[in-house]
Amino acid sequence: MANVDSDDNMFEAFSRNPQAVYRQMRETMPAVTLIEGPMGPMGIVPHRRDIEEALRHPEVFASFEAVDLQNVRPLIPLSVDPPDHKKYRKILDPLFAPRVMMGLEPSIASLANDLMDAFEGSDEIDFSTAFSVPLPSQVFLTLLGLPLGELPAFLAMKDGIIRPNHVVGCPAGQPEAVDHQKKTAESIYEYFESLLDERSIKPQDDLITRFLRTEIDGEKLTREEILDISFLFLIAGLDTVTASLDCMFAFLAGSPEHRRQIVENPSVIPAAVEELLRWETPVVAVVRVTARETELGGCPVPAGHAMSLMLGSANTDDSEFGDGDVVRFDREPNRHMAFGGGVHRCLGSHLARQELRVALREWHKRYPDYAIKPGVELSFTEGIRSVDHFPMVLGGLVADPT
Repeated sequence: MANVDSDDNMFEAFSRNPQAVYRQMRETMPAVTLIEGPMGPMGIVPHRRDIEEALRHPEVFASFEAVDLQNVRPLIPLSVDPPDHKKYRKILDPLFAPRVMMGLEPSIASLANDLMDAFEGSDEIDFSTAFSVPLPSQVFLTLLGLPLGELPAFLAMKDGIIRPNHVVGCPAGQPEAVDHQKKTAESIYEYFESLLDERSIKPQDDLITRFLRTEIDGEKLTREEILDISFLFLIAGLDTVTASLDCMFAFLAGSPEHRRQIVENPSVIPAAVEELLRWETPVVAVVRVTARETELGGCPVPAGHAMSLMLGSANTDDSEFGDGDVVRFDREPNRHMAFGGGVHRCLGSHLARQELRVALREWHKRYPDYAIKPGVELSFTEGIRSVDHFPMVLGGLVADPT
């Protein structure tokens, strides 16, 4: 296992051109490279074959305690490994099946168009604040049967966990940032405790009520389990779709030929979503912790070691994609790993796909032409590739087709 000085941190280049960084990593790094990160030593795994191997063996490369969001119990199902993981997926998978998510299409389309109505006639917007941040949160509120007026509270809870440094003005991991995360985590549990009390008395046709009622083999979810699932969904379900929208629209804003394919032939959108997920890989990596001393790709790894499995690198690896540096919407098959892999493959992948497909369809009906504001270079965050500000100029405005 090779060592890399923290001063040589490649992640600084991600904002400009992550795909070139991934290629450099695969060409210069062994199976596992040790770096000194802000939270301590971590093994970087850049090659697809090794990433797939790790994801196939959760008994060795475990999710338990791999992520600390100041949660008081493991997040379900992300932080629960087999055999308990299977029980939770058996309960949750039917609630997020493709057929169920397809039923959300009309409401997602309505929410997207309502957001676009708010800036109709504008020549310039901040895409992040006007569209990519509110849309996933509004979809989540709809799933929970909550009023859209709750949006500011949800965004504050999400950012308080994921970006506490933005709130308190100090680097992540510092005492002030950690303290803010802890207080935010407490507020999330309190919020969902209150919501569970309400739904226990007055059930609705929403996700929380389904959590309360769902039963598999005579087993229901406990109250604590529902809280742990809801905590994860709030954090993972909002930021990752926002990041995907930021990445996809940044790419399309700079690539008229790809944008034209979507405008002229909307039937290409499902394939375009898959290809842009592959190319951009908004969730750069997933973290696992070695449950015992092991090896990966011939490199020895000690027990209890954090491992960053670079999904973005796996998604452009020549061993899987002969022309991985080319973005093409007719790629078939497209075995990308943007949603991870193995037993912990993203539970919300079908919901995310539905949101992204509808967003691309509805947006390009009304705004076939747009661009990043001249003179602006977008700055993406490292772990999840979103942007705080996305100045966009709009052109080719057409009337609301609905």
